[in-house]
Amino acid sequence: MRNMESKGKLINKEEEDEMEIFGYSLCRWKLALAAVGVLCTGGFLLLLLYWMPEWRVKATCRRAPLRGCRVVLLRTTDEFRVWFCAKVRVVLSLGPTPLQTPTHVAEKMANGCDGHVCVSPPEEDGEDRKRCSQAHREEVRYFTHHSVKYFWDESEQSFGSLKGLDEATPCSAIHTEHSAGLTKERQDYRKLFYGVNEIAVKVPSVFKLLIKELFSVILWCTDEYYYYAAAIVIMSLISIVSSLYTIRKQYMMLHDMVAAHSIIRVSVSRASQGIEEILSTDLVPGDVIVVPLNGMIMPCDAVLISGTCIVNESMLTGESVPVTKTNLPNPTEDSRAPGGELYSPEGHRRHTLFCGTTVIQTRFYTGELVRAVVVRTGFSTSKGQLVRSILYPKPTDFKLYRDAYMFLLCLVGVAGVGFLYTVVISILYQVEASTIIIESLDIITITVPPALPAAMTAGIVYAQRRLKKVGVFCISPQRINICGQLNLVCFDKTGTLTEDGLDLWGMQRVEQAHFLLPEESPCHPSLVKSPFVACMATCHSLTKIAGVLSGDPLDLKMFEATGWILEEATEEETALHNRIMPTVVRPPKQLLPDPQPAANEDMELFELSASYEIGIVRQFPFSSDLQRMCVVVRALGQKRMDAYVKGAPEAVAGLCKPDTVPLDSERVLEEYTRQGFRVIALAHRRLASRLTWHKVQNIGREAIEGNMDFLGLIVMQNKLKQETPAVLEDLRRAKIRTVMVTGDNMLTAISVARDCGMILPQEKVIIAEALPPRDGQTARINWHYADALAKPTESAPAIHSEDIPIKLSHESLEELQPTKYHFAMNGKSFAVIQEHFQDLVPKLVLHGTVFARMAPDQKTQLVEALQDVDYYVGMCGDGANDCGALKRAHGGISLSELEASVASPFTSKTPSISCVPSLIREGRAALITSFCVFKFMALYSIIQYVSVTLLYSIQSNLGDFQFLFIDLTIILVVVFTMSLNPAWTALVAQRPPSGLISAPLLCSVLSQILICLGFQTLGFLWVRQQPWYEVWTPHSEACSGSRGANASPAANGSLPSADEHNIRNYENTTLFFLSCFQYLIVAVAFSKGKPFRQPCYRNYLFVTSVTVLCAFMLSIMLHPTASIDWSLELVCVPPPWRLTILLVVVLNALVSVLVENVLLDMVLWKVVFNRDKPGGNRPASSSSSSSSSSSSHPPQEALDGWRGRPRPTLLGCRKKPPQAKYVHLAQELLVDPEWPPKPSTTTEAKAGPPHGNGACQIVTLT
Repeated sequence: MRNMESKGKLINKEEEDEMEIFGYSLCRWKLALAAVGVLCTGGFLLLLLYWMPEWRVKATCRRAPLRGCRVVLLRTTDEFRVWFCAKVRVVLSLGPTPLQTPTHVAEKMANGCDGHVCVSPPEEDGEDRKRCSQAHREEVRYFTHHSVKYFWDESEQSFGSLKGLDEATPCSAIHTEHSAGLTKERQDYRKLFYGVNEIAVKVPSVFKLLIKELFSVILWCTDEYYYYAAAIVIMSLISIVSSLYTIRKQYMMLHDMVAAHSIIRVSVSRASQGIEEILSTDLVPGDVIVVPLNGMIMPCDAVLISGTCIVNESMLTGESVPVTKTNLPNPTEDSRAPGGELYSPEGHRRHTLFCGTTVIQTRFYTGELVRAVVVRTGFSTSKGQLVRSILYPKPTDFKLYRDAYMFLLCLVGVAGVGFLYTVVISILYQVEASTIIIESLDIITITVPPALPAAMTAGIVYAQRRLKKVGVFCISPQRINICGQLNLVCFDKTGTLTEDGLDLWGMQRVEQAHFLLPEESPCHPSLVKSPFVACMATCHSLTKIAGVLSGDPLDLKMFEATGWILEEATEEETALHNRIMPTVVRPPKQLLPDPQPAANEDMELFELSASYEIGIVRQFPFSSDLQRMCVVVRALGQKRMDAYVKGAPEAVAGLCKPDTVPLDSERVLEEYTRQGFRVIALAHRRLASRLTWHKVQNIGREAIEGNMDFLGLIVMQNKLKQETPAVLEDLRRAKIRTVMVTGDNMLTAISVARDCGMILPQEKVIIAEALPPRDGQTARINWHYADALAKPTESAPAIHSEDIPIKLSHESLEELQPTKYHFAMNGKSFAVIQEHFQDLVPKLVLHGTVFARMAPDQKTQLVEALQDVDYYVGMCGDGANDCGALKRAHGGISLSELEASVASPFTSKTPSISCVPSLIREGRAALITSFCVFKFMALYSIIQYVSVTLLYSIQSNLGDFQFLFIDLTIILVVVFTMSLNPAWTALVAQRPPSGLISAPLLCSVLSQILICLGFQTLGFLWVRQQPWYEVWTPHSEACSGSRGANASPAANGSLPSADEHNIRNYENTTLFFLSCFQYLIVAVAFSKGKPFRQPCYRNYLFVTSVTVLCAFMLSIMLHPTASIDWSLELVCVPPPWRLTILLVVVLNALVSVLVENVLLDMVLWKVVFNRDKPGGNRPASSSSSSSSSSSSHPPQEALDGWRGRPRPTLLGCRKKPPQAKYVHLAQELLVDPEWPPKPSTTTEAKAGPPHGNGACQIVTLT
């Protein structure tokens, strides 16, 4: 029991935000002890506890059962194991659960003791309070975490998140139990639990930002560095204002996004009390809202129970195509509908109005109102969840940030050494205890610079501004750095790689189970009354908005090709009449045959009204799962109705009578798809005369979609975007893998992949066709080669063993690229492989290039599978079906016209994939900038640390204005200008390192530390060896030979007779000059340019700043000015020593630049760390290598050359095994004789208990 308690209980089990929960109660003696600790550490402990929730709770509370705890400690169960804490609150309620109101609760409500009064009774309402106190009230305990309320569940003995009607609610219950609406009392009762219906975006307080700098400021004031402390306060205020401006700008964007629905007036149906108008903030699950005729912005998630709505969901999906929402079918009225089906917002998207989406217009009939039942409110809505993902993003598992913390810990360790050193030296000099404490803590603040976070984000902010200039908007700036590491990018096809619109290439009709010759256009009088053209004219979801035809681009092109006219009933007509013909389509008069003259006058009136029109009786919207849509129509004058189906050929053919499908349909379909055409199949069925209008409105689509006649194919042409091939070529040259993830046909996708250069002409494509277990057989994968699919079935495949693609490898083995074969599969196969062949998933995604017919959730699963083998994955899509993958990828880019799409971290205003290389280039530049700034700030701390440590040895220190000059004039100017280098103009094959704890970067930092330490120590010791050196006093005469106009004030007696803090001395002046130049030297040495950033000389502000600062330092060193020397507390030193300092500075600069740019970059970087392509020992390329010279994959001989070449042994470094899983896996596959699978083989899952993880065996078919 104790072991179980130590682990904690799980909440949100098996969900993305699963957490462990632990109960605690306040402990008074621990609280008192913590308060004493805060006082003793000068507030440092408080700052530490503020950032460490686990320590804060454990330092002030004791463990307690969850049932009676006052504080909960939460820990995520993912790899990050992040801690959170929350306070448990109590409300007084008439019942324990919001949705199930007990009978006694209803009675008490009827007696006037409503829930609202019982929760927080006002002090002045003594009468009500007394009445409520007599009622049976329950204490309901809850806490709030990341804007979600968790209430105590007595049955589970744990806390659980508050749910609405979106879980465990049958569809039938929505119609029978929730369609009448709530009474005012019941609504008030539920509001106690659900709270206000709003998505509140709060701006962080100034206090939280200011407290970060408070500790350092107090310490500097104690040390009498008043000017420095005041300057830090001003800098902090400027930093806070800047941070607040940036944060407020982002939060205002979110606020504007949610404010549109925050407070609006809505009409709700009250149970047997008519319609009432309330504020949207008062809505709770179970309310029934009336959607007005002119539409509205939805303030909640609601399911339609009557009427039809046309909705723009661009705010959520990024796609501005209007979507038709129909009412949720009532299982009680349809015997064929599943009675126990549970309602799900995602499963019933076509009936759900999502929060934040815009209802453009509604349709209602015979006075019936358009009504919807509220299912979710506030942060529980789909939009609220998206806003939560922005407000509370998951921790970024990026090596840079992890290493940054490690580096800071190292600096803290260095500070600890300095702390002990200062204590020991001070004790030896018999310094007062208070001074020892202040100086010891002072060295800690020097070692860990407070400005480091602001400096680190400078490069990201500049990159964000540059991206904005090219039309790429970012709502997650920290992801810019991660985009610098992307080595694989997934692309959607339609609208991303290809044009968004489709052009009708032609059509091929079927008659008597045989294909006719292809035809260009359906606009022909002989076809006007054919079922084929009728299907094209009716099987769509188009509607008129403000008189303009709107809808899916494919539907629009198809309908426009017919030349027909669409007419919808007016609002007055739908209000007065039943739903007989809400939408009518008819051909233009010129396509109809000339009417025959009437035989008599009685027939003339009949003929005038007998024009050919088709009414759309019911629509079954397109389903990505079913890959088809269906309509039921009736032609004017006809008694029987017709059904038309349009969709994927393989899906539609399965619904048709076999004798109506041509035998060569697969061959014809393959011919079109191999050429890159998008093919849509049509089918027709004549419905039975017993099907009345009323029955059709309540029948399920499975009863309609079957036993149909195959009508033929529509062939649509989807052209590549002009920039697509060039962009993919840039990515290929940069050794960045490209993968296509689409909902289209697989052969079409393969054709487009070849056309755009994703698959090169000489490279093979292996299709993995996975079949689930059935009829006693285990799951299996059939392997086909795409080039062999077009061969006649009676002939053997024309692929010989020598044609099987050879495995190729990158020369350095550090970034192995996919070899000359590519896998392709569809969504069904991907699902089977994930379930039954888990051990093959990494191998397939390592070389998978085309993933077709992928559902939205499968796209997300693919991104996760790629991340599982350590790829840094980018995702580029149009935002329609890619929301999950865009959010899951390391860098998701939505091609949308919306300036701020909440579906992805990045949004491109122009629908072009040219933004992908731009984002990667800017990411690399920002990443290198972060490294440069981090190294510079680390050196700044160490240089100042060395100066102060050396001066402490003689009981001296840097002066107040010296600190100010260094921090404000040099460091701030340099750090914010060295970050301005723009990105390099082209993508290169190299990738920047992902972490600070890497050999090249550590060597760079350590070498510069040793150089700076050496030269400062040299200056410190050398000045003490000068013949004129003495312990400085105001009357020292080291400069007696150079007195004159430039003599220091000390010589003129303008200074006090004693220096209280011993600031003015020769060592201080020498180290001040040396350290100031060292800051500028390391800034120049660390400002790397090519291949990831523009050279530093192109950064004009940085060059100007460094030049001006160098000139100023030279002027005050070689030509001292009395006022400046007095301000900076410098003493006069002889001119020869000034020249000596200059010589030391020049020597320091030469050594630093040569070590950084020659020794490290040209020797260690290439030889020891093997970052560039090795050359010289490479054998001559054979014909196979020349044939693949245009490919991004180097030839096999390169691998042999690498194997035969001796490893570098400089500094004893041995080649480490690859860290990335995909590299390790690629090395294993190089020596696997069974990989890739041979043509016409089958991989079967092992029967019986699995061995390992999805073990399988390969069986070769004969």
